Amino acid sequence: MTGFDIQSEFRDALERVHPEWLAPVKCGLYAIERSFPGYLQSLAKSDFLPTENRIFAAFSRAPSEIRYVLVGEGPYPRPESATGYAFMDGAVQAIWLDDESGFSKRANKATSLRNFLKMLCVTEGFLMADQTSGGAMAEILPKARLAGANLIRTLPELQCNLVENGFLLLNASLVFRKDVAPVKDGKSWMPFLREILLYLQNASSTPPALVLWGKVASEINKIPEAASMSQLISEHPYNLSFIQNDLMQDFFKQFGLLRQRI
Repeated sequence: MTGFDIQSEFRDALERVHPEWLAPVKCGLYAIERSFPGYLQSLAKSDFLPTENRIFAAFSRAPSEIRYVLVGEGPYPRPESATGYAFMDGAVQAIWLDDESGFSKRANKATSLRNFLKMLCVTEGFLMADQTSGGAMAEILPKARLAGANLIRTLPELQCNLVENGFLLLNASLVFRKDVAPVKDGKSWMPFLREILLYLQNASSTPPALVLWGKVASEINKIPEAASMSQLISEHPYNLSFIQNDLMQDFFKQFGLLRQRI
């Protein structure tokens, strides 16, 4: 080890972590330092996303509540979008347009999120998997009302539904930097992810399932602890084919993520 004080450098971010996650998150950071000496010191001196000490934001709920680990590639490359939660774009608030004719402009512009939302609309029966544009989008809210479904209106509501259903929304790399290739940062965070998965395996008789989206996320299979965990693997939601992915439709149908919680 160098004289670099990990706990001190990331103190404000660590204070936002659920108390039961504090020890494994610290173990993960020390695992990075052992495998890649100097990486965290360099990171601390650089400009990285997410800002506002949200790097560990995903660790907001007790480990015992985690049933699924949804792994993305990395934070969005924009300060307003990178929240510390995988796939949750902080620049998106309203999901629907005011005239209820489809997704809001910001939701529609966020390609991965938009395709995830469309896939969820398919699971609810408000869209056909092969008819997800134009007039079909304008019929979602009318169909929901006819079915007696009160749909969520904002992305924070969707995030809440995911977390309440036991999802840990974790990126393979917890940071994004303009001057560092995402794959390089992702490699440096693998020891951290290994410590997190090891902790989750030991914390419960039924370890959570891994939900892996995209090539970078699937690299997690190189971690030995991942091999013994059940997995659901798909293409990244950036791809239109994600909307028609039967595995993802069948899996997410059980949660009713678009419905307001009573």
